[in-house]
Amino acid sequence: MNKILKFCALTAAGATVFCANAFADSAIGQPVQGQVGFEPAVTSIARDIHWFHNIVLMPIITVITLFVLALLVYVSLRFNEKRNPVPSKTTHHAGLEVAWTIIPVLLLVVIAIPSFRLLSEQVNMPKADVTIKVTGNQWYWSYAYPKDQGGFGFDSMIIPAAKIDASKGEVNLLSVDNMAEVPVNKVVHLQVTGADVIHSFTVPSFGVRMDAIPGRLNQTWFKAEKEGVYFGQCSNICGQNHAYMPIAIKVVSEDEYKAWLVTAKKQFASNGQSPVRQAMAELPVVNQ
Repeated sequence: MNKILKFCALTAAGATVFCANAFADSAIGQPVQGQVGFEPAVTSIARDIHWFHNIVLMPIITVITLFVLALLVYVSLRFNEKRNPVPSKTTHHAGLEVAWTIIPVLLLVVIAIPSFRLLSEQVNMPKADVTIKVTGNQWYWSYAYPKDQGGFGFDSMIIPAAKIDASKGEVNLLSVDNMAEVPVNKVVHLQVTGADVIHSFTVPSFGVRMDAIPGRLNQTWFKAEKEGVYFGQCSNICGQNHAYMPIAIKVVSEDEYKAWLVTAKKQFASNGQSPVRQAMAELPVVNQ
């Protein structure tokens, strides 16, 4: 029994080291080949999600799984027909019945307390420094900045694989033609809706996931603490090109953000050609 416990401890320790190394080598804001674990967190909510998963949920799940496995092995060996030819006729055990009722309740309480705190952090939105309206379409995203941020909007389409330029840091299936930009260390409110079917706006590094539902305006928020480009994808199956509507948000300094607002207002106000029609013609179509 001691050898089994030692083996489990060594296995868990090895897995922890492996996950930590894979996590450390992960590119900021995007998944990488062979990655284990979450993408690096750059918001307080994302860090709390990681803590809740790694410190609360995983140990509980691991202990329950190992306990059930050990119980099955023990019962199979101890109470098989060969070793136990005359089975017990016991049908009730008060202590056991109390235990298997109270212990799960206590586990749920342990899970519920940090879970409710995390939900409260996500729902109670601080005062916004920037507000962006995000609209999910088949199969691209539209962003609208209010008048105090320039009063412009644009569509964000996937860059076709044939046009990906890795020297510019572009990533196949994730990079887009027009990235939304936000300032670092500022509270960003997202108003999320859908234009046709239900989509889901998801950026793992921000700890953000919000359904984009036609006829309904949902809200979420984030405060990115590190500059960079952060990718996400639609997380609800929304049609044949669901896999080709990525999200890319660039977090920049406040000065860069102000300069971008001036440039973007001119660019998207004077662009006569619809980027949607142009990009839709280049989208890969899934065979049905």
